[in-house]
Amino acid sequence: MKTAIYPGSFDPITNGHLDVINRARRIFDKVVIAVAKNAGKSTLFTAEQRVHLIKENIINRPNISVVSFDGLIVDLAVELNAVALIRGMRAVSDFEHEFQMAQMNRHLDERVETVFLMPNEKYFFTSSSLIKQVHAFTNRKTDLVPGNVYHALCEKFGTDK
Repeated sequence: MKTAIYPGSFDPITNGHLDVINRARRIFDKVVIAVAKNAGKSTLFTAEQRVHLIKENIINRPNISVVSFDGLIVDLAVELNAVALIRGMRAVSDFEHEFQMAQMNRHLDERVETVFLMPNEKYFFTSSSLIKQVHAFTNRKTDLVPGNVYHALCEKFGTDK
């Protein structure tokens, strides 16, 4: 059974993330979504809230699970016997940073590969940061986040639903 890990902060999860997850589950037997606790990074949602928002979107998908983690993702990959790390690639501008991380992970443990997947082109410009900026000023509904995330953002920012 081939397991892959899709790490990220997912603050919050977007439809672009979900698209990448669906692509990964067609390639691997099991996909573990790894939510980084990011002690040094300020997040809108707690790790527990982010895990909960993700779980609500993967119901009835037994080959997908969610965990939160601290530390190096390559160590979690070894612990979970994963063969690959999934990284979403939206644009060429993502490549340099992702390439450096992939090379460092390979240096730390060459048994873990990095696989780059592109979401559907309608999500190329989407990022969690942009989603939060839009919701800080409006409750404008888009097709960029799942319904539960939209409602959670409205609640966090105090905007009407």
